[in-house]
Amino acid sequence: MKIGPYTLKNNLIVAPMAGVTDRPFRQLCKSMGAGMAVSEMISSNSLLWGSEKTRRRANHDGEVSPISVQIAGADPQMMAEAAQYNVDQGAQIIDINMGCPAKKICNVMAGSALLQNEILVGRILNSIVKSVDIPVTLKIRTGWSTQEKNALSVARIAEDAGIQALAIHGRTRACAYKGEAEYDTIAAVKAAINIPVIANGDIATPIKAKQVLEYTGVDAIMIGRAAQGRPWIFRETEHFLATGEHLPPPEVREIHRVLLDHLNDLYSFYGEYSGVRIARKHISWYTKGLVGSATFRHAMNQIPTIDEQITATNIFFHELADYGQRLTYIENKEQVNEYH
Repeated sequence: MKIGPYTLKNNLIVAPMAGVTDRPFRQLCKSMGAGMAVSEMISSNSLLWGSEKTRRRANHDGEVSPISVQIAGADPQMMAEAAQYNVDQGAQIIDINMGCPAKKICNVMAGSALLQNEILVGRILNSIVKSVDIPVTLKIRTGWSTQEKNALSVARIAEDAGIQALAIHGRTRACAYKGEAEYDTIAAVKAAINIPVIANGDIATPIKAKQVLEYTGVDAIMIGRAAQGRPWIFRETEHFLATGEHLPPPEVREIHRVLLDHLNDLYSFYGEYSGVRIARKHISWYTKGLVGSATFRHAMNQIPTIDEQITATNIFFHELADYGQRLTYIENKEQVNEYH
């Protein structure tokens, strides 16, 4: 899998997720086998670039290449300036968000709302591609609604504009995250254009990854929600695609270690106040399905300091009845449903 001059170590990519794919999470997923991770979206509004949130999202210190940064907006000139700004901050690939279904994004005609205006899509893409000397990629949905699926048309516009890879989530904007992703549209796009295509949506197991790759013929897959609290899905999927064999799920001991490393990265990155609060959702994801985790997660939301959070986490893991147990995601119906 190549994007411009960058050859990825595999064809497994971490999907951009607001509030999730910060630098600690991206680095963790890369260490667990992901070939690339796309950042949280950064606004094209220059008035926000000085904010603490934007500065943190544009922080790539120590991150493994290639560094892919997603930008969002609806004005071609502002988007071009945002691309230039992020190149100056270390971006090696610029990704354009035309897939976010959130109302606050679509209400300002950004994200997947742009799929309604193909002329504007072309203007934005051409403006950004001409403004930077690094690869530009695009993420879209299959269309605005099930009656207005225009991913194929947008894909051709993207290819003509010089976009170097296209990621497609197998739902429309109207679907949000409800129902099941469909891959027929993605397969049709892959067959019609000559740039790399990446499939996204409901890829939660190594088996599903293989099925989607084979069904659509795409060059890569993008995993999002299934990696929350489960970053080892990338090594499991890489191994399965290479050998046809399943790696055993991680032992609780390893989950404990990975979680502690992740928490310490979050504290270092955000500081105590924000770090503790951001860590809560990650702790919840890591522990879901483990014995006694519901009570533990509820108590965790009341803990205000790093020391208390680490202590509570250690106590929880040490009190598990069978510390050597493994998680069985495939057999545990609750967890399969959660990750889908």
